[in-house]
Amino acid sequence: MDNSVYVSVTRLRSLTNLIDITASNIANMASTGFKKEGALFSEFVKKADVEGGSISMADARVRTTDLSQGELSLTGGVYDLAIVGDGFFRIMTPSGEALTRAGAFSRNADGELVTADGHRVLDEGGAPIFVSPEARSISVAPNGTISADGAPVAVIGVVRPTDPTKLERLHGSLFVSDSGTEPAGDFSIHQGYIEKSNVQPVLEMANMVKIQRAYELGQSLMDAEDERIRSAVRTLGAQS
Repeated sequence: MDNSVYVSVTRLRSLTNLIDITASNIANMASTGFKKEGALFSEFVKKADVEGGSISMADARVRTTDLSQGELSLTGGVYDLAIVGDGFFRIMTPSGEALTRAGAFSRNADGELVTADGHRVLDEGGAPIFVSPEARSISVAPNGTISADGAPVAVIGVVRPTDPTKLERLHGSLFVSDSGTEPAGDFSIHQGYIEKSNVQPVLEMANMVKIQRAYELGQSLMDAEDERIRSAVRTLGAQS
C-alpha cells in the first residue's frame, strides 16, 4: 500500500474514534452526572527515503474524561444528592464496586439507598446504607451524614481515584478506578439537587461538524489516491 494511503487510513481511523466520542457526549447531554469524554492524539513520525521528507501517522485511541463540575439542578427529592467539588459516590454493582456522580437515588423495598439502576449506595466503610421506612424525616448534611428523624444513621461514602489518569469509564456515568480510591477532600453534598452533565451542547455539535468535514476531506484524498494508482496501473499496462 502507498505511504499516502497509510497516512490517510490512520487519520480516518482517529477521526472515526472522535466521531464516536462526540456522539456519546451529545447522546448524554441530559444524563445525570455524565462527564464529557475526549481523546488524546499521539503521532508517529518516520524519516522518509527522500531528502527532507518524513511520514507522519496519528492515533487517537486513548480516551480522556473531563471531571469539571456540572451545573446543579433543583429537584427537591429527598434522596436526590449532588456532589459539589471533589469525589464520587461509592456504589456496588454486580461486577464489583464502582463510582458515580449521578446522585438520583431512591430507597428500595429493603430500605436500602440505591441508584436509578438499582445499584446499592455504599457508606464510608463500604457497607450498604439502610434507611428505615418508618422514618418521617430524612436529612443529608454537607459532609454526607444521613439522619433519620434527627438521628445519624450513616455517612455516604465519597471517594476519589488515587490516580485520576487511571479512571476508567464502564458506561455512561459509571466509572472504576484501576489505581484504587481514597477519601475525597474538598466536597459538599447538596440534598434535593442532582448534578447535570458537563457537556456543552453547542460546542459538541460544532465539534461534530468539524470532525465530519475533516473525515470527508480524508476520504476525498483516499479516493483521489486510489484513482491515481489505478491510472498508473492502466498506463503501465497499456505500455507493456
